[in-house]
Amino acid sequence: MIIQKATELGAEYFQPIQTARTVAPKLNLDRLQAISIEASEQSGRCTIAKIHAPQKLEKILENWPNDRGLIFCDEAGDDDTQEWGGPEGRAGPMLDALKHADSSADNWAVLIGPEGGFTPVERALLRSKEFVTPVTLGPRILRADTAAIAALTLLQAARGDWRAR
Repeated sequence: MIIQKATELGAEYFQPIQTARTVAPKLNLDRLQAISIEASEQSGRCTIAKIHAPQKLEKILENWPNDRGLIFCDEAGDDDTQEWGGPEGRAGPMLDALKHADSSADNWAVLIGPEGGFTPVERALLRSKEFVTPVTLGPRILRADTAAIAALTLLQAARGDWRAR
């Protein structure tokens, strides 16, 4: 569903990421590409989103392109002893965060977490990168497919082709 809906919303490529808590069966990249093609046709796109093979989070961050910002959907706080991570270290609402995000980024990527969220080490790594903008999608913990659609919709509304240039 993520491939289909994100393609319809304008995503240009998909990079599955392996994290410490990734719980996904082996991906059928050919099937995902077929879904992308169907969604491109349905939405009247002239381009087809590309599907890349999964890579580890650390590898992706090491090779991050200079012209791309990363929206990090961070549902956790910083206190492991408190339910939901406590009140500290929470990301700001996505639309507010995008107003203050690096305006030099020409392109944006959205990173949503695995079941169980990112580990504290992964969160710290992501937050240490200057190209990363941590955001929250609201007070609820969303399933991955819902989070992807919500984040892409907000990104399109704030920085994408849904607004006047």
